[in-house]
Amino acid sequence: QVRLEESGGASVQAGDSLRLACASSGRAFSFYAMGWFRQAPGKEREFVAAISWSGYSTYYSDAVEGRFTISRDNTKNTVSLQMNSLKPEDTAVYSCAAKYLPGSDVVVISPLEYEYWGQGTQVTVSS
Repeated sequence: QVRLEESGGASVQAGDSLRLACASSGRAFSFYAMGWFRQAPGKEREFVAAISWSGYSTYYSDAVEGRFTISRDNTKNTVSLQMNSLKPEDTAVYSCAAKYLPGSDVVVISPLEYEYWGQGTQVTVSS
């Protein structure tokens, strides 16, 4: 079983930066595609970023492209989301997700395909 826990959420001003972390326990990160999603109050869950199990491939939503960077360290069983130039519309609960994908080093975008989820961490950006 993979257990995920996010950390790093905070209340910041527009233009600031934050770094979120997702740590796994129970099993190693090896061969798990990982993703970050967010959900603002009253809105649907939104894809943010994804990374293949080896870190070779990454993919971002148009809303965060150029501002956010996803990375992973399989030795430490962690996945990070560096968020720069934050905007008020980035305000949401951010969750990480994992999918076991040993046969293909590709990104996974759909939340329906992910098997494991963390509880989420709140990011609030004030104007």
